[in-house]
Amino acid sequence: MTRLRPRTALAALPLIVAACGGGSPGEPAAGSRESGQQAGAGLAEEGFALRVLSSPAQYVSGGDARIELRAPRALHEQLELWVNGAKARLQLDSDGDRLEGVVTGLAKGNNRLVLKQAGRRVVLASLTLTNYPITGPMFSGPQQQPFVCTTHQVGRQPLVDAASPPGFPVLNAKGDKIGYSKDCSIETFTTYWYRSTGELWRRLPLNGSRPADISTITLADGRQVDFVVRQERGTINRFLYSFAMLAPLGENPARPDTRLWNGRLVYYFQGGVGVGHTQGSMPNGAMAPELLSQGHAIVVSSGNNTRTQYNLQVAAETAIMTRERFIERYGLPLYTVGYGGSGGAVQQYFLAQNHPGILDAVLPSQSYPDIVTQMLYVGDCELLEHYMDVTDRDNPRWSQAKARSLLIGLNGEPGPTDRMSAIKPRIGLAGASMSTGFTECSRSWRGRQAWFMNPRYGGATNDELMEPPGLMDTVQWTHYDNLRNIYGVDKEGQPRTTWDNVGVQYGLESLKRGAITPQEFLDLNWKVGGWKQPKEMVQEGYPLLPGITGAMAVENPALFDPWSRRNMNLGWTNYRPAPRTVGNLNAMRAAYTSGTVFTGHMPLPAIDHRFYLERELDMHNVRQSFVVRQRVRQALGSAEHLVIWFTDSRPGVARPDQSLRALAVMEEWLANIRANPDKSVAQNRPARAVDSCFDAQGRLLHAGPEVWNGILDDKPAGACTRAFPMFGTSRTVAGAPFDGSVFRCALKSVDQALADGTYAPWQPDAAAVARLKRMFPQGVCDYGKGDRARP
Repeated sequence: MTRLRPRTALAALPLIVAACGGGSPGEPAAGSRESGQQAGAGLAEEGFALRVLSSPAQYVSGGDARIELRAPRALHEQLELWVNGAKARLQLDSDGDRLEGVVTGLAKGNNRLVLKQAGRRVVLASLTLTNYPITGPMFSGPQQQPFVCTTHQVGRQPLVDAASPPGFPVLNAKGDKIGYSKDCSIETFTTYWYRSTGELWRRLPLNGSRPADISTITLADGRQVDFVVRQERGTINRFLYSFAMLAPLGENPARPDTRLWNGRLVYYFQGGVGVGHTQGSMPNGAMAPELLSQGHAIVVSSGNNTRTQYNLQVAAETAIMTRERFIERYGLPLYTVGYGGSGGAVQQYFLAQNHPGILDAVLPSQSYPDIVTQMLYVGDCELLEHYMDVTDRDNPRWSQAKARSLLIGLNGEPGPTDRMSAIKPRIGLAGASMSTGFTECSRSWRGRQAWFMNPRYGGATNDELMEPPGLMDTVQWTHYDNLRNIYGVDKEGQPRTTWDNVGVQYGLESLKRGAITPQEFLDLNWKVGGWKQPKEMVQEGYPLLPGITGAMAVENPALFDPWSRRNMNLGWTNYRPAPRTVGNLNAMRAAYTSGTVFTGHMPLPAIDHRFYLERELDMHNVRQSFVVRQRVRQALGSAEHLVIWFTDSRPGVARPDQSLRALAVMEEWLANIRANPDKSVAQNRPARAVDSCFDAQGRLLHAGPEVWNGILDDKPAGACTRAFPMFGTSRTVAGAPFDGSVFRCALKSVDQALADGTYAPWQPDAAAVARLKRMFPQGVCDYGKGDRARP
């Protein structure tokens, strides 16, 4: 890919007189590859072309777009660009037969660009751009309201866009209310920072003097420069964004000098758990010194922080628009690399699958393939923990945290102590099943079901400032409401849900191995139940809600509810099992058709790297990297372009930064791709881009194509497989496939399950068969037939 730096060589053409760069306070994104694939050149005479560089042609925002014209050099001074029937006035940079610049003043909706030769009516090339407001949306559907502004974190008041509530109040310098903001926009502004010798960021003096404690860095080409960074901030798609890159001391902010930029762009995605209705917080990586000191530019947005919201269509839309603004302002990057972990990794895989060309490579860490299929087993967590803690509390088996894995699949450890274990005996829950240890469910996922499903649970920072009073009480704080544009709503206007456990036989594989008894299996599945629908849920108890203490829960045991028991379907009797939960088939299918489910269509070079956190019962369990690989294999037939690294981790021991190692290897990989465009992504892999595992100090233990054998195949376990044990989930223990992507299982009758050996070697007697049929009147899961919800 050729990269033309802004304003390198000026061509003085008749149509070219206005400003290059700049644009409105925010613009969309595009990628070098996507620009070629999706923007296209439209109609063109031989030797002439017209395309948009900053975004896909159908997704332009803010009234601006960086475009490229191609024409024979001899004709450059005779070219005219017409926009919507009027001759454009813009300034272009030239490089051989290429011309590049920013066209401004685009109207909302479709805009027709036509390239002509002066004095002739022949159309040499044409292109249609579809422009959207900088506040969005483009394709994500109606935006959430109310929407809480958090511009205070960048020291700005939002702009007034409404005279009266509802909205966020805007005050003048005296503290008087002057209006309201619904979209939370701010004016774009630029700040200059320097890195001190004490490794702190400090504001650069406005008088242009050089601080005595400024540090210096040496660039890859040997230049030693002051560590000064230009940070541009503003709002795009209602979210806060930041661009940061090295800048020379004393530059003019109106004409940014990009000579210290190495041309590489890192788009930093951040994780966390949120359900929207807020502008959110700027990701922590906005000013990552380890990236900036290498000459990289960094782009972040609070809309690409899943702690803000988990609607990945909104996140992708934000990434497109934000990267577009960067390209219009600073030029087309050599490449753009995705960077970030957890929810940040999910976003990278979503973009790679659904919006090819925005990213050129991905570096996901602590990854999940997506959030919605993970919530299948997470939704089981509290159901199963409640069964072991309360329903079956006289069973001594569940006193051992490791034994709980027989049902939940995830790891359990006796070492860390669950603080709930000190309270349970004091409210009458002491029993043989008492466990002082943790499982991944109780350590990491406690309360996540409430976040996902309970509309009464949740909130946003600064929401108390919204007017009128009580406005935020109207919000449904659920994942389903956050994605109502995707999942749809029912006849009552309630968002449809995807979680389902009809036919799921919890503990089936443990039963077949003889690890639990038939009586335990039958009792579990009779009594485990399911979740109420969101509209039926009530507020949570201790320890999920702030303001309720353990002492209060001991005094009033009704407040104690670490399982969200009050929102479960537990109405079992000796003659009727506890009801299971039925998800909405349309919502499940929409999760697929919207790309919210990662199905593996990920063609980019990827280094999926993570720390081994199973001993710590961290929610980022290591099987997820291989779930990603399995789905990629199923979708593309091969996953050789997806490298997996594990690094050991020990509590209390500093962890090496493997993301920087992965970035260095990825840069080598991308250089190979540019040098060998005829080879595949996998064929261009450098020697270091290979499956590997490392010790807790970051030293290589094993590397090679066979180190993870035995996970997705029947081969003997590889060296890394042996070094880093992996665990399952409640759904794999129930017989679901490894990749965990079954919302609605196909059902088969109990008689058929008996006939095909589903329970073998157990042979249920007549009483057990009768009980199974009462538990599963519709049948039990037949996972061999895949997901009935998948379109």
